[in-house]
Amino acid sequence: MQSFQAQPKIARWQSFLFAFVLSLSLLLPSGCQANSEPNSDVIKLTMWHGINPPANRDIFNSLVDKFNQTHNQIQVEALYVGQPDGQLPKILTSVVGDVPPDLLWFVPQLTGQLVELDAIRPLEDWLNQSPVKSEIDPVLFESMELNGHIWSVPFGTNNAAIFYRPSLFEKAGITKIPQTWEELREAAKKLTQDFDGDGLTDQYGMFLSLGKGEWTVFAWLPFVYSAGGELLENKQPNLVDSGTIAALQFGANLVEEGWATLSAPERGFELNNFLTGRAAMQVTGPWTLAQLRQTDTDYDVFPFPVCKKRAAVVGGENLFVFKTAPEREQAAWEFLEYVLSKEFQTEWALKTGYLPVNLEAQQSEKYQAFVQENPVLEVFLKQMNWARSRPIIPGYTRISENFGRAIEASLLDKQNPKDALQASQKRLDLLNSGDLN
Repeated sequence: MQSFQAQPKIARWQSFLFAFVLSLSLLLPSGCQANSEPNSDVIKLTMWHGINPPANRDIFNSLVDKFNQTHNQIQVEALYVGQPDGQLPKILTSVVGDVPPDLLWFVPQLTGQLVELDAIRPLEDWLNQSPVKSEIDPVLFESMELNGHIWSVPFGTNNAAIFYRPSLFEKAGITKIPQTWEELREAAKKLTQDFDGDGLTDQYGMFLSLGKGEWTVFAWLPFVYSAGGELLENKQPNLVDSGTIAALQFGANLVEEGWATLSAPERGFELNNFLTGRAAMQVTGPWTLAQLRQTDTDYDVFPFPVCKKRAAVVGGENLFVFKTAPEREQAAWEFLEYVLSKEFQTEWALKTGYLPVNLEAQQSEKYQAFVQENPVLEVFLKQMNWARSRPIIPGYTRISENFGRAIEASLLDKQNPKDALQASQKRLDLLNSGDLN
């Protein structure tokens, strides 16, 4: 069987042809234009990103302005090019058309695809000589590496945990935070209420993410890892795993018992059910703190309960440097060093809720004071000690989509989780063999 990490030649050329045709129909942002003026000593770099919400984009733009003001020979233009699903066609088109941006902000799971396209510059030679390497949180290197090379650096990081409503716990008589799956199940049962006795549930114990998209996979992987599950075996997709089955069965049981409500497809990050009290618990992350602070909603956070071991999944985006010209790449490295710095990471974390990727920023007096004001952050910082990255391989998007299909089939269609995972694995095997385009 052909390696999963190498697409069949026909499929690869089909993807190139698709991207080329797409390039004829898409109007790309100004990154497609010349990046520097003739006879100018100033190197003008273009960075594409999808930073949201808009308030976070404003914060980032102000930090870019700080860089530009102190670097007369390098000027960075940060361009918002849409959310990840909308960015991807533009990114691939720019690569095939040989008009990429200098820098890209994106989830590190894109690494394998960009490496296959020979689009990005490995960074280990620069990083090994940079003083910031020793300041990067060690857990993040897993998201930076593929095949012995470093291809990206972290921009900001986070992980998810379980937010809950303390007032609803108190009303339900729950005095102990769930630490195991069984305790989480019991809490969800007690929190599920029909207040008016009309036979309809008014309050669910938990809000669960549904869909085939990456957010849903991100929200469910901590359960998989806690049960000892993996998505890969010997670098090949292996969805039919005892831990993966256990995670989906746990969710399916909560839904079947009526103790959990499902999100709309691909909307598991929305907080409406949590804010209104329709759901007492929800998986989300520190990026929601600014929104929560603007409400009167009571909230707190606890780590993912344990099945076999503690687990969390690293979130956030990385920065990539595209192959352009040596002087442009060197200028891009200087911007990366700024993003990784204590100064940038502290300000970004204080204003957005992201966790600093820089250890000195994490330990700084300003950030520690911020954590004291927002003690829920301690949960996310602690979870980084055992958090893992999602797989960094060329075929990750196919694995993620098919795992998402199994989640959806198990929770929405009430298919047996093992059967749902076997169906997804069969599809992956066909894709791997080239029998399915």
